[in-house]
Amino acid sequence: MSETPSGELAAGSSPLSFDLTGRPWIGVLRCDGVQEEMSLRTVFAEAAKVRRLVGDLPTQEFALLRLLLAIAHDALDGPGDIDHWADLWDDEECFAPVDAYLTEHRHRLDLLDVKAPFFQVAGLRTGKGEVASLNRIVADVPNGEPFFTSRMPGVDHLGFAEAARWVVHAQAFDTSGIKSGAEGDARVKGGKVYPLGVGWSGNLGGVFAEGHTLRETLLLNMVAADTNGLRFDSEDRPAWRRDPDGPGVLDGRQPSGVRDLYTWQSRRLRLHFDDNGVHGVVLGYGDPLGAHNLHTREPMTAWRRSPAQEKKRGEPLVYLPREHDPARAAWRGLASLISGRTESSQGAEAAPFLRPGVLEWVSRLATEGVLERGFLIRTRVIGAVYGTQQSVIDEIADDRLALGVVLLHDRDRTYGTQAIDAVADAEGAVTALGDLATDLARATGAESDGPRATARAQGFGALDGSYRAWIAALAAAQDPYLAREEWKEQVRRTVELLGAQLLGAAGEAAWTGRIVPAKQGPQWLNSALAEVWFRARLTKTLGTPQAGAATAGGDAAPPSDDLTPKVPA
Repeated sequence: MSETPSGELAAGSSPLSFDLTGRPWIGVLRCDGVQEEMSLRTVFAEAAKVRRLVGDLPTQEFALLRLLLAIAHDALDGPGDIDHWADLWDDEECFAPVDAYLTEHRHRLDLLDVKAPFFQVAGLRTGKGEVASLNRIVADVPNGEPFFTSRMPGVDHLGFAEAARWVVHAQAFDTSGIKSGAEGDARVKGGKVYPLGVGWSGNLGGVFAEGHTLRETLLLNMVAADTNGLRFDSEDRPAWRRDPDGPGVLDGRQPSGVRDLYTWQSRRLRLHFDDNGVHGVVLGYGDPLGAHNLHTREPMTAWRRSPAQEKKRGEPLVYLPREHDPARAAWRGLASLISGRTESSQGAEAAPFLRPGVLEWVSRLATEGVLERGFLIRTRVIGAVYGTQQSVIDEIADDRLALGVVLLHDRDRTYGTQAIDAVADAEGAVTALGDLATDLARATGAESDGPRATARAQGFGALDGSYRAWIAALAAAQDPYLAREEWKEQVRRTVELLGAQLLGAAGEAAWTGRIVPAKQGPQWLNSALAEVWFRARLTKTLGTPQAGAATAGGDAAPPSDDLTPKVPA
């Protein structure tokens, strides 16, 4: 942290300009495979020719998409209902009004504007005039860990285009921790503001629907104002249509809708720069926003019920965002993505989880026939995992899962149910594989937690590509029940092969075995008995193998009718 040098320029005090509506700064991948940067104006004009956004990090892509969605919602003032949305979907020039909208608001969409720099506070300064390193907003440089990045030892300078992307990312995903206090902020104590949480999007297990082009992606995630379970106030508007922020905050302000929420000013920020680019930043806390029960406002995350928070708050019902686990593939949490709100509840009991509002919306499009049943989307999941009291980003979850919209159909749940049950098939089979690893370790007297975890990881890894291919093809299947039976046999073959490998590597000690404690008393456990139990568990999970189905055991002899292991001489 250093004091501001004399003669330095800062956002809100500069004759320079970087107009985000006309200057290239958003990374995109075009449908022809070319990667480039586009302005806001161009990205909407060329949306049908763009495959997707490309960020410096996946979380940056998520933040930029939300920015574009806020612009689209506001410029088109909608969609108001499903008919309005269908008209937009059918109109190749649906984003044409965005051009005039950007012209109208370009003075608020300038990164270096004198009075209202984009997503910043003009004149923001600390009591001592300190300016921090750009490491504070560039998330691929862990604060205090500069050796874990290609930007070693840190970020001294950014071009204006990249700086703009990181400003958007900071408002969405900035870390928590103690931050410098700005002059005029009543929360400052001793020159500092103590932890108030991460940027709003950092609380989410981000989810959105990807289409074949950026145009489709934007439209698929433009939830109509009449959507059940989501609230849109008439005064909903993005940050650039509100009065410019000062260093302080309005206590208790809540988002008025998605335009407000997608551009929520979680931070007070001011870039410092010269003619050649940005070289410093003042970064402090902005508008705090609690996550509990915002499921009626935030559509780009799944939600989970929290009995612990219900008890703590004394409230009958509390939902919190369902965060992602980077170690867990998206398909393993499929139920929380595609189960409808009614389906995931039990009678009068509130649902334990709610699927994301954007997928609730796609479900409505499928159910009402606006999208064909076989239309494929990629369900994209992106989220940040914070460590050390949320002061650093430890990991980023990024996954996608292709599926037909018929799986989201609310009136015909056959396909969706079979897809969810197929996940349970895989979970059960992998559990049986983990149990086999445990039994083989017990048979030798070895520690079992490590082998079990390794076996489970191998099992899910082996099934990952197979499940993704299976679910992508499920919508085209004439009989989803038959498709599920075929999936079970594929799971059986894969997991039996892995089991055979475990048995083959178990060694003589496992073949010999030893006495282990059991509920019915001491029992001799060896690899032969472990295999019998393994196959029984697979049968319980997947049913009896279909006639003629191949097994991973090949020509190996089946277990003896006498299943009692013999004590070796």
